[in-house]
Amino acid sequence: MSKDIISIDHVFFRYDNQSSYALEDISFHVEKGEWLAIVGHNGSGKSTLAKMLNGLHFPEKGTVRVCGLLLSEDSIWDIRKQVGMVFQHPDNQFVGTTVQDDVAFGLENSGFPHDEMVKRVHDALKSVKMSEFLDQEPHHLSGGQKQRVAMAGILALQPEVIILDEATSMLDPLGRDDVLKTVRALKAQKGLTVISITHDLEEAAKADRIIIMNKGKIYKEGSPEKVFLMEEELIKLGLDIPFSVKMKKELIKQGFELPNSYLTDEELVNALWTSHLNE
Repeated sequence: MSKDIISIDHVFFRYDNQSSYALEDISFHVEKGEWLAIVGHNGSGKSTLAKMLNGLHFPEKGTVRVCGLLLSEDSIWDIRKQVGMVFQHPDNQFVGTTVQDDVAFGLENSGFPHDEMVKRVHDALKSVKMSEFLDQEPHHLSGGQKQRVAMAGILALQPEVIILDEATSMLDPLGRDDVLKTVRALKAQKGLTVISITHDLEEAAKADRIIIMNKGKIYKEGSPEKVFLMEEELIKLGLDIPFSVKMKKELIKQGFELPNSYLTDEELVNALWTSHLNE
């Protein structure tokens, strides 16, 4: 039996002095343990929606429930304990002089006992494979390492939900793959619910489900396989399909038989290699 950890029902929101809605009649649910990608071009409403999930915005109309709590002024701090956000620029999140100091910052603010704090810091850094960087200064790390430290700071607080708000957009391809592999491993190990806010469909391909935003509304939703069949529509919305999907289309034109969907380069390469071995 599935359990909804987030419920958004008929939500409307607009910024001060704006006549048009940034979010208009938005409804969707997120299951516990699911990885949901919310995609759209700049101005589609996806980042506004992410901030609402963490109580940075309140709906003008409609309701937001997180972990069974109705978002309100009274529940906002309880909700924030359950939802951790990793942002586009990890440097903006660093406050400690060393990696371990930074990961401990949220725990100190929450009044955790010292022994519990030390254990959580070490466990969180181990889970993102950054234990050997305990005493490093954060600004000396690579982009991918900084994002993993930012994730460790969130994981130490043991939230139910992690929101990645364009968290990989400033990384090179290797750094992005490294962070996404870490997220997938953590999701499997800890049963985390992950929401990634992105315009990058290569990243969205890793998710269980995709919601496409356009002009403040939900345009379409479905599995990555289903969404990537909408190639022409995605391009018209200012989005781009993953390289592996494009390449499969071109290979079929050249006479290759590729009946399945391949959402990553690795899946496509493996399919081509298997096809070659069977010839």
